[in-house]
Amino acid sequence: MRGRNLKIRLLIGAAIALFFVFKRCSQQEVNPYTGRTQTISMSANEEIAIGLQSAPQMAQQHGGLHENNQYQALVDNVGNKLVNNSVARETPYKYEFHLLADANTINAFALPGGQVFITYALFSKLENEDQLAGVLGHEIGHVLGRHSAERIAESEYWQGLVTAGSVGADMGGVISGIGQNTLLTNGRDDELESDELGVLFMLKAGYNPEEMIGVMEVLKDAAGPNRVPEFQSTHPDPDNRIEKIREAIRKYKNQ
Repeated sequence: MRGRNLKIRLLIGAAIALFFVFKRCSQQEVNPYTGRTQTISMSANEEIAIGLQSAPQMAQQHGGLHENNQYQALVDNVGNKLVNNSVARETPYKYEFHLLADANTINAFALPGGQVFITYALFSKLENEDQLAGVLGHEIGHVLGRHSAERIAESEYWQGLVTAGSVGADMGGVISGIGQNTLLTNGRDDELESDELGVLFMLKAGYNPEEMIGVMEVLKDAAGPNRVPEFQSTHPDPDNRIEKIREAIRKYKNQ
């Protein structure tokens, strides 16, 4: 009886796994702006809706929007200049740039669909407009690269395999560990792709991409000597990012 039950469980687990494998295959599409094949489970309009719905909550978590209109205008001007002079203007996304009041958390991030945020803590560390362009260009790269949508679809896929493994042969924990490592690696690749796109956007808009290296130094100083090792983080080590940024500058500077 136990052998029969195990066989049934294995068949059910295999059926669930096959369903998610076929589902993932049906969600493969080529990003027209990067040329990369991705797993995407939502439309651009759904990304935009998620970003607009989540933006107020994200702002609230960082103390709301900064009250200095002059600073906000600078962020808007730089962000819009990057969009209007690059392939980003051809995307369906509605780019909006927000300066957050948070004076303690050095961070910038983008929601799906074009909502881009930078904290005052990071803004105040930047030495010039070119460095601000580096930060915002990187975040525009995340939007254009559809990184959030891709992570959502990939997470759904691995969660499905975890379920299949748990039903079929008590392998859910093993599959979960493999999935987490895969998502971490993919997350680091997203950061490097956004860095490269940021370099390209800066050059198109007339900014000096060398200043992105200064941004990396700011992030490295903020992380301090006890920063999380790269293999445990979704972000590449700043020193590795600097090397890749220099490669991107050489790649695009004479184009």
